[in-house]
Amino acid sequence: MPRRGEERLGDMWTSILLVWITCVPNASTALFVGHSNGSRDGSTAGLHGPGEGQRILSRAKRGWVWNQMFVLEEFSGPDPILVGRVTPYRFGCRNKNIKYILAGEGAGTIFAINERTGDIHAMKRLDREEKAEYTLTAQVINRDTNEPLEPPSEFIIKVQDINDNAPEFTHGPYHATVPEMSQVGRSVTKVTATDADDPVYGNSAKLVYSILEGQPYFSIDPNTAVIKIALHGMDREMREEYLVVIQAKDMGGHMGGLSGTATVTVTLTDVNDNPPKFSKSIYEFSIPEDLGLGKAGGRVKANDRDIGENARSTYSIIDGDEKDIFKITTDPETQEGILLLKKPLDFESKKSYTLKIEAANVGFDPQFSSGSPFRDTATVRVTVEDSDEPPVFSLASYLLQVHENTDVNTIIGQVSAQDPDAAASPIRYFIDRHTDLERQFNINVDDGKITLAKPLDRETDMWHNITVTATEVRNHSQISRAVVAIKVLDINDNAPEFSSDNEAFLCENGKPGQVIQTVSAIDKDDQRNGHFFIYSLVPEMSNNPNFTIKNNIDNSISVVAKHDAFRRQKQEMYFLPIVISDNGNPPLSSTNTLTIRVCGCSNDGAVQSCNVEAFVLPIGISMGALIAILACVILLLVIIVLYVTLRNHKNEPLIIKDEEDVRENIIRYDDEGGGEEDTEAFDIATLQNPDGVNSYLPRKDIKPDLQFIPRQGQDTGSNGVDVDAFITVRLHEADNDPTAPPYDSIQIYGYEGRGSVVGSLSSLETNSSDSEQNYDYLRDWGPRFRILEDLYLMSEGDRDT
Repeated sequence: MPRRGEERLGDMWTSILLVWITCVPNASTALFVGHSNGSRDGSTAGLHGPGEGQRILSRAKRGWVWNQMFVLEEFSGPDPILVGRVTPYRFGCRNKNIKYILAGEGAGTIFAINERTGDIHAMKRLDREEKAEYTLTAQVINRDTNEPLEPPSEFIIKVQDINDNAPEFTHGPYHATVPEMSQVGRSVTKVTATDADDPVYGNSAKLVYSILEGQPYFSIDPNTAVIKIALHGMDREMREEYLVVIQAKDMGGHMGGLSGTATVTVTLTDVNDNPPKFSKSIYEFSIPEDLGLGKAGGRVKANDRDIGENARSTYSIIDGDEKDIFKITTDPETQEGILLLKKPLDFESKKSYTLKIEAANVGFDPQFSSGSPFRDTATVRVTVEDSDEPPVFSLASYLLQVHENTDVNTIIGQVSAQDPDAAASPIRYFIDRHTDLERQFNINVDDGKITLAKPLDRETDMWHNITVTATEVRNHSQISRAVVAIKVLDINDNAPEFSSDNEAFLCENGKPGQVIQTVSAIDKDDQRNGHFFIYSLVPEMSNNPNFTIKNNIDNSISVVAKHDAFRRQKQEMYFLPIVISDNGNPPLSSTNTLTIRVCGCSNDGAVQSCNVEAFVLPIGISMGALIAILACVILLLVIIVLYVTLRNHKNEPLIIKDEEDVRENIIRYDDEGGGEEDTEAFDIATLQNPDGVNSYLPRKDIKPDLQFIPRQGQDTGSNGVDVDAFITVRLHEADNDPTAPPYDSIQIYGYEGRGSVVGSLSSLETNSSDSEQNYDYLRDWGPRFRILEDLYLMSEGDRDT
């Protein structure tokens, strides 16, 4: 049946390798592997029957070995394919006593050899892309004895390639981008196809690229597979995406070659090649006059066919906004221009505006915009709509002043508001009572006059802040507010008085002229230039025999004693009335009484006690002395606590109670031992002399009350001692000995063993030579030493050979 590659059948036979094996009596054989012409230089020398050539080629050289065979891949027929042949030479084909064997990769499965004729056949269809070569070994053996007549010789069977694999694009489908309006010949992308066929044999893997779809927009280099722009002026706004089909064909693109295709999606990226364009030349908006500041009055849009950053535009007002009432900004999301209000509109003053606006690209490409940004202009007409506006006060805030002695219902000020609309609605005025909780003021609802409802006191509240509302009569929802600040002015309505405590102390042993107290005054009234006080004694005490006053020129006075004959037994307390006057208009005065107590004082004039109530003042104890006293008290308390604790501890009983566990107590005995007598408690002489008699020794550490006949220990014999059995017996005796103490004891047996009964196996201790060695005695030592005996005998046998 026809298959790919059968046209090369003749070439296959010319590449079959033959292997000649020659057997020469009394001489070594040689294996030759070579082409069918049988000679290295192309001649036929050495390939004839027996004769002269046999004497010449009695010994083969390895330089004559050709070790490669060839077989076409994907070739199969009804019979196995002959790859090569192994035939006898020097004894001719009449020698039937030889056998051919084959080993290595695929031997017996993929390749088989005829053991009689030496023919090598391929049993399966081969695929070079799966495995390109096989390494095998051929050998000739004697059929009767199976002995090799020649060492194995290695050779290689190579699978020759045929064009049975189509090119493949392993990384497809491909995606590429290129800027729109690119120049012809600009590289877009590069694609790569692979062919599994042999790239060094024939043209099976030589690829040529071409475009099946995508012309006339793109072209491709047939050898490098670089896709390029082939058409000038490709506009993204007209078409953004192109589908290009690339073909890769092997055999250099000739007829009969295999091919593969890949798809490349080419996307044109945007460049700024389009200016913004307003959708209208004139925009009209109606804006109410009460639109809040910063609010949007309308939106405009300049469309740009570009996208992304290339479509960004900024808006500006270039004409018609002389009073700077509007501004325009850009919405970053929609790219719209938003018309905002910067100042309030007034329908009554101006009813319309005409603005000229401009939209310009943020960025520009000099290649398309001639060095300046793309731009476009439009006209915006704004019509102001009349709205029902709230009343407008004549002032944003009011300041009123009123004296604190003003009579109730007196008008202290007036507010005024009017409706700015053409209708001119009447206005009503009200006080927000949340700002006047005490209802200190009233307002006339018709004319806005503010009157006093209650008397004012500057010393209580100097400022009053109230809120006045103005409401339209025709539309109560239109309300305006204004703040009215009312300052209360001062009048001289408060007399001066003592600024501090009106009590003083006088020492019994004071001296005449001694200052008893310095007196100052305060006045609650407000004096811009400061207060000035005048002090005097009441007229009836102007000639007071005990005290007098002295002006200190700093708005204060000093009370001075006239004599030193003050005694508590005579009089404990004195009262001195003082008149204080201010400099107000009219001036006010008050009488304040100073109380003077007679006290006992120390030598340095410090007050110690006053009256029978034992009014005690500090007596001069320092802080250090006070801390020392407290420390002594604390130390005394600590000593008492420790004493009580120790006393209670001594009262505890020292005798251990019966119910207490004696094992919980640690008892120490300062006993150094009894010397050598303590060693008699445990006899370890037996372990040190295993062959000694196993006799019973009584314990000497205690004296038993009753005598018991001890058990006899196990006698291990005089020739050896089983230490494990000996210790077990001693442990059993100790456990069953009624005279043993009720506590555990540690017994140490210092026995190291007697050594091995076998003796030394070292060859250093023998005087005999190697030939005199005899290892038969190892068998007498038991089965464990039989392996050692075999090792020694084997070593001796190797040495003899």
